[in-house]
Amino acid sequence: MSRPFTGGCACGAVRYEVSGEPIAMLDCQCRQCQRESGTGHASHLTFAHATVKLEGQPTLWEATGDGGTVKRRAFCPTCGSPVYMTFPAAPDYFVIRAASLDEPERYQPQMVTWADAAQPWDHVSPAATKFARMPPAG
Repeated sequence: MSRPFTGGCACGAVRYEVSGEPIAMLDCQCRQCQRESGTGHASHLTFAHATVKLEGQPTLWEATGDGGTVKRRAFCPTCGSPVYMTFPAAPDYFVIRAASLDEPERYQPQMVTWADAAQPWDHVSPAATKFARMPPAG
């Protein structure tokens, strides 16, 4: 097993440590991720929730994505940094923001989701597999 993935918000009030390996690493270009990130996409690492340890009390907010998925996003109430996301309908998954990693260079995007919503000025990895919306489950 590799070393844990660690990270948190900009001020350090919300922290995480993940002992497992990522299930997926992806850039999402949906409009919700564009709005939340303030740019053309958000970069995520998905893990099994059972491998995560959390410290601090984030503020949570829920929104329904373009595909109908309810997303519970967590951000620091002090500095406002987005840190992670969970899905009430899929509690086994835990998604962290790549920029919240202590070692962001460990992020290596494998795929791009919601490419149909991409902005023409947003350039993601040309080597990543692109999906018009979300990839098929399974």
